[in-house]
Order: sequence, then structure tokens, then C-alpha cells
Amino acid sequence: MPTKRLSFPGHNGDTLAARLDLPEGPLLASALFAHCFTCSKDIAAARRISARLSAMGIAVLRFDFTGLGHSQGEFANTTFTTNVADLLAAASHLEAQGMAPSLLIGHSLGGAAVLRAAASLETVRAVATIGTPFDPGHVTHNFGAALEEIRLNGAAEVDLGGRPFTIRNSFLEDVSAENLAPAIANLHRALLVLHAPQDDIVGIENASEIFRTAKHPKSFVTLDKADHLISDAEDAEYVAKVIAAWSRRYLDLRPPAPPPGAPEGIVRVSEADPNGFLQDVNAGPHHHALADEPLAYGGTNRGMTPYGFLSAGLGACTSMTVRMYARRKGWPLEHVWVDVSHDKLHARDAEAGQSAQVDTFRRVVHLVGPLDKDQRARLLEIADKCPVHQTLERASRVITELAVP
Repeated sequence: MPTKRLSFPGHNGDTLAARLDLPEGPLLASALFAHCFTCSKDIAAARRISARLSAMGIAVLRFDFTGLGHSQGEFANTTFTTNVADLLAAASHLEAQGMAPSLLIGHSLGGAAVLRAAASLETVRAVATIGTPFDPGHVTHNFGAALEEIRLNGAAEVDLGGRPFTIRNSFLEDVSAENLAPAIANLHRALLVLHAPQDDIVGIENASEIFRTAKHPKSFVTLDKADHLISDAEDAEYVAKVIAAWSRRYLDLRPPAPPPGAPEGIVRVSEADPNGFLQDVNAGPHHHALADEPLAYGGTNRGMTPYGFLSAGLGACTSMTVRMYARRKGWPLEHVWVDVSHDKLHARDAEAGQSAQVDTFRRVVHLVGPLDKDQRARLLEIADKCPVHQTLERASRVITELAVP
């Protein structure tokens, strides 16, 4: 996933810092990610969602609101209204690059901002919110005892997530006056609401109100035991997977024709976690899988191993070939499944000094239906004629090239 650092002017001219996560192949669509209150563009959930979407051909711009992260300006002078203005400035910057956003994603107060901004962005087709308050004024409960001081003195320092922030009364007045209900009811875009029942920052009742107010098409997905920041890697992966699968229904993702010499297109494998072995495996924008290694070998066990994919290819091809032959013959094959095992430990492949070994794939073909003995024997013969079987048994060439930067 190529990531491009860039900047653009925010609502009042301050320079906002951003990252543009680009697809490693054709650009099929663009998205805009708005982070949570006092967070930054670099939180784990934002990184994983952006990586997953870019792997399927969607570029994602994530940026720091004014006064946060690496962006310029004074956070104390910002309000919910200025956040929405920053979001619109980010969308304008994307449009100037020929990448007008068709998908908006907002986390917490950022979710409220995308709900407010969507009506001003004609190219947007879908909106996803994560842990978002129905009433933006909900955020003020985080200020605790400082609320009274803010109202009396005009400003106060508040500890949020272990960091001090100056909150002004102008922020309180602006966010408290905001009413999202009309914007949600008249969204006229597909809406996905993701929320954790145990979110102790923004309660689940907020998701209920957003969903109740919105018109179809709308979807709600619970995040089970996730926390508000989606800090657990598995939770972030789940959110990324759900948004990616859901958005396909509403975005026009049309890949170009396969390049010459690759009739089935290109399978692109992109590193999802530089600290482990998790990989995004994409065959075009519509087919995705995860590859990984077991915990015992330093992976996170969130996907099949490379040899698992090899076995899956053999099993799938065998089942398809048997079905195709039985269908052509009109034989009463009701169901077929194939069990494949591989008996060479993949961990030994990378060890220096190991002698060459022969890979053995053990394949057990299960045939269900009133087939006679001769039919079963013939289908077993046909299993050996599956193209992947033949590819594995004969010599193959692997041509490796280094991509030009």
C-alpha cells in the first residue's frame, strides 16, 4: 500500500497534514476518513481500514483536523462546525486531484462530521460511521467537572486520554446547538452504522437513534466487545472487512480489463501488518482473503497459510472438475467435497542447509449420491485430470522481477 504524505489548507488557511493511502493497482474509487475527537489520522483503526480499502482499489485520504496531530492551528479555537469545514476542504483537495470521494468514513465525533458534510458532497454514495454520537453535544460529558469552569471562565484545560487540551466555551455552544437528525433523515446515501455495545465513551443508544432516524438503505453492525477506539487489532480488522464488503454494493468498482498474458487478471498480495505476517490477498475488487502464519511461527493466525492456499486451489479445482464431468454425463452426483493435506512443514522451507524434499499433497475425494462402482472409479480418475493437479505435477516457471519505484 503506497502512502503519500500531503497537506492542504484547512477551513481558515492553516496547513492540515494528511496521508493518502493509494491502491497498488488501478484506482477504482476514493474515500475520506475523519478521525475521532482529539485523535489523529494515525490511530490503528484508521490505518487498518485504509489499508484494507486501498487493497481493493479505493484510495483513502485521512487527515488531522486543525490543531491535532501534525496539522497547524490552535485546537482551542476549533469547533464542530470548523471540523466539518476541514472535512469539506479535504474533499475539495481530493476532487482537485481527480479523486472526488464516493465514500465517507467517520469515527466518533468524526462520524458526526461526515453525517453533516455528506449533503454538501454530490459525489458521495455511501457513509460509514463508527462509534458515533447521535447528538454531537454528547462529547461534552468527557469534560466532567471542567464544564462549569469552561462556562464561567470561557475556557479550561481538560485531560482527555492522558493529554491536556484547552476547551473554550465557543466549542460547547457550537456542539450543543448542533442537531444531526435532519441531516441523517435526509442523507440520501447508503448508511452503515458500526457500534460496540460496551462502548463506555459513546453509548450504544446513539447507534440506535442514528439507525432509527436514517432512511433505507441502511445497515447496522455490532462490534461486540470492541472498545471505543477500536484499539484491538482483530476488532480493527473486522471493521475494515465489514466496511470493505458493504461498500462494494454501493460504489461503482469496475476494474480495467486484465493485462495481456494474464487472462484471469492479477492476484495482488499486500502486507497488512509489518510487525507480523498478515497479508491482504485480492483478485480484483470483489474477491478478498487473508493470508497469515500460525501463532507458533510469529503470525496472528487470521488467515490461511501460503500452503493452505495452495491446498485450497488443488481442492477447489478437483471439486469443480469432478462436478463438471458428472454434470456432462448426467450422473447422480448430489454433493462433492475434497479434503487436502500437505505433509511438508512450511517452517522448514526457509531454513538454510535443509535437503530438498518432495511435497506430498494427500487428497481425499468424497462423493455423495447413488453412483455405481464404475462411476465412482471414473470420477476418481477425472480428479487427477484437474488443471491445478497437472500444474503441480509438471514443472512450472516462476519469473520474478523487481518493480520500478
